[in-house]
Amino acid sequence: MLSQSILENKSKNNKKNSHFKQKFKEWFEVLPFIGLGLVLLSVFVVYPQIKNIYMAFTNYNIMPGQPSEFVGFANFMRAFHSEKFWLAFRNTVLYGVVTVPGQMAIGLIVAVLINNVIKGKNLYKVMIYIPVITSWIVVSLIFKYLFTDGKEGLINYALLKLHLISDPISWLQNTWTANFVIWVLGIWKGIGWVMVIYLAALQGIPNELYEAAEVDGANPVQTFFKIIIPLIKPTTFFILINLIIGAFGVFIQVMMITNGAPLGTTDVLLNYMYNRAFSDFEFGYASAISVIIGIVIMAITLLLKRLLKYDEFNY
Repeated sequence: MLSQSILENKSKNNKKNSHFKQKFKEWFEVLPFIGLGLVLLSVFVVYPQIKNIYMAFTNYNIMPGQPSEFVGFANFMRAFHSEKFWLAFRNTVLYGVVTVPGQMAIGLIVAVLINNVIKGKNLYKVMIYIPVITSWIVVSLIFKYLFTDGKEGLINYALLKLHLISDPISWLQNTWTANFVIWVLGIWKGIGWVMVIYLAALQGIPNELYEAAEVDGANPVQTFFKIIIPLIKPTTFFILINLIIGAFGVFIQVMMITNGAPLGTTDVLLNYMYNRAFSDFEFGYASAISVIIGIVIMAITLLLKRLLKYDEFNY
């Protein structure tokens, strides 16, 4: 009995060792591929994030060999007491409040219309998606030209010819009209992406549901709100999270169209942070702003995920 127990233990140990060797061999085979990815991730993501957080707590000095003074939460307190920071924060939030629902609503409507089109579906998809793949710099310059102040601007010229206005509108010299131009650009450029995501979700809805609704006498509006909207709810939350994150990343169009003008009243968070870092060389303060942006985005994302889980539980 004792010898049999010893043999069984040896057999189990041999199996464990064999299993461990097999797993080790598998990991060793993929290590070059995973290792390269981990190195790149560490160099271009992890290290910059850690360095940025460290800089946020210092009066960072970019001069080689010069120490950076540790200031604790002073950079964060400066941001929270800065009117310009809160103005940039307000403009960023307003950009999200306006552009996110605008992109989602128009993108969904366009997706539903294209999904019901029999001929030319691919042509319509390409036409609407083109703005998404067009450079932000290019479209920003185009919009800046379209909304140029005075009679030289194409929008002003068209409105004057149609007798809708008597004097040219100073689009980029007024805070709200300048923000309006930036909002319109954000909505126009994002519709195509929303349309593609929603279109994929719509094509996943079985035709039997539409046929059953038609038999029950449901009109297109009832079908839209009773069948389509509930079934694409997970897709809607996915789009919502991505658009909110994208809204806090608004930067290029502001830099190209207004660069914060007039008098910094159209600054957004990234634009404000960029100018503090590379115009005023206040890298510690700019790093603190970036940390605040990251915390806000993380909080919004976690809140939306929590709401999604709660909604799915009740649904």
